[in-house]
Amino acid sequence: MLKTEELKLVKEWDKTFPKSDKVEHSKVTFVNRYGITLAADMYVPKGKEGKLPAIAVSGPFGAVKEQCSGLYAQNMAERGFLTIAFDPSFTGESGGTPRYMASPDINTEDFMAAVDFLSLNERVDADKIGIIGICGWGGMAINAAALDTRIKATVAATMYDMTRVNANGYFDSEDSEEARYNKKAAMCAQRIKDYAAGEYTLGGGVVETVTDDMPFFVKDYHDYYKTDRGYHSRSLNSNGGWNIIGCESFMNQPILKYSNEIRSAVMILHGDKAHSFYFGKDAYENMIKGSKYADNKELLVIEDASHTDIYDGGNYNAIPFDKLQNFFEVNMK
Repeated sequence: MLKTEELKLVKEWDKTFPKSDKVEHSKVTFVNRYGITLAADMYVPKGKEGKLPAIAVSGPFGAVKEQCSGLYAQNMAERGFLTIAFDPSFTGESGGTPRYMASPDINTEDFMAAVDFLSLNERVDADKIGIIGICGWGGMAINAAALDTRIKATVAATMYDMTRVNANGYFDSEDSEEARYNKKAAMCAQRIKDYAAGEYTLGGGVVETVTDDMPFFVKDYHDYYKTDRGYHSRSLNSNGGWNIIGCESFMNQPILKYSNEIRSAVMILHGDKAHSFYFGKDAYENMIKGSKYADNKELLVIEDASHTDIYDGGNYNAIPFDKLQNFFEVNMK
């Protein structure tokens, strides 16, 4: 076994959702191939005997496992799966320095390291492992599925393609060589400032207050990350955000290039009122285009659901957990 770093893990229940009496909860750690130790919450269904199918969950981009990834993990554990919700490298309770950096490579590896950990867990059936990625980690999950042949089923929930949004801007409004050059030049200038200062400058999280003229998705994020509904003290989006240069490498490392070669099952789950819906629709179309493996791919659209409704169900339980259960059970046989 690879040696893990000793992390300082919170012992008390500090989630944004109530603790279920149907599962056993514990903290676990595992290490990725870059030597970074990741922290996770493990949820095991009570009363289940023998080896269990397992699911690793992470996301959203800039969130922590105490928010909606933990909610997903706990709900799926109630349905008979052993689950973990983990903080990605450089964030939350996980290791990695400097803090608040993101990497399409390392963060894809985080999912694969979770599969390593689950494969060797004595309670897990290593032939029945799936993953769930939420928001920006939905794109990472698809990338992981394209790389990791051990993953039997993948759900990308209310997904972002972080490489696309960084390179092209929201709604592809900055999709030009000139716009990309200017963004890269600005980040290169910021690198010099950070190097001279000896520390990285945060880019800022979700806005503290909203005004009527702000786009709906800004208000949607605020309603989750800045209120009692989803605020958490370790969440980047709830507080200072990523480093300004934290996502620099996403500019020219598209992560969905080989998604149409994924042989295992993939469900893309999205609300039709989400500002991010175009990411999900396009990712699905790219995944089945010219693919020999399109039969086990699915786009599940939730009517009237916004981006954050798929985080925690919103006001009307928008997350179809029964359908997720059926998807994993069918495709991890």
